Amino acid sequence: MKEYIEKIKDKFSLTREEIEIVMQQIMSGEASKNDVAEFLLALRAKGPTIDEITGAAKIMRKFVVGIDTHHTTVLDTCGTGGDKKNTFNISTTAAFVVAGAGVAVAKHGNRSVSSKCGSADVLEAAGINLKIGEQYAGECLDDVGIVFLFAQMHHPAMKHVGPVRKELGVETIFNILGPLTNPAKATHQIMGVYKRDYVEPLANVLKNLGLKKAMVVHGNDGLDEITTTDKTFIAEYNGDEVISYDIDPEEIGIA
Repeated sequence: MKEYIEKIKDKFSLTREEIEIVMQQIMSGEASKNDVAEFLLALRAKGPTIDEITGAAKIMRKFVVGIDTHHTTVLDTCGTGGDKKNTFNISTTAAFVVAGAGVAVAKHGNRSVSSKCGSADVLEAAGINLKIGEQYAGECLDDVGIVFLFAQMHHPAMKHVGPVRKELGVETIFNILGPLTNPAKATHQIMGVYKRDYVEPLANVLKNLGLKKAMVVHGNDGLDEITTTDKTFIAEYNGDEVISYDIDPEEIGIA
């Protein structure tokens, strides 16, 4: 692992295979806390590439406690959060709207980090039991058409990373990996991100991870959502290629 940390420090990117080796050591608990911290800070300073994010997400997915479903089309509305705008958790509301329209939704999420309420906070306040096992989660998705997948229940290997992230207190690659690791292996995803620079790369990552279609969005006002106050920058994977464009809230009637 040391050689890969030094490579990143020298501003060279890792191949997908190299970062998979690093992530395997991290997620399995083989890597020391110091090595994990050094790796995360070095990658943060360099900036992760599409291949690095793809490789890291693939290994993280290997350690997920997944769920089974009979649905062949499953949508996730999980985004990164972290825009620090203190807004309402719209992705959870959107999940119910989409499910009401007949689309199976496996909403992946966690508690709030920087906003007033994360998806887990909203649902817990509504009386939803967040801590259901994978069997019941799968049955819920099959029977009802929507389920909430509480990140803490499905990512036990994060125990090897959580304390280091807390000590560092800065954004790392794990801030964007969570939404890329849906336990139901969602086939479709709309993902809000807190940085415009992540929009196109993460759409390509979702393509690399095998999703059928995906959309990554960032509002020009800084929201990690499709915004009503300014244009929204979107990168859409349509099943063939990733295309980028802006939408104007006035033109689509949401201003």
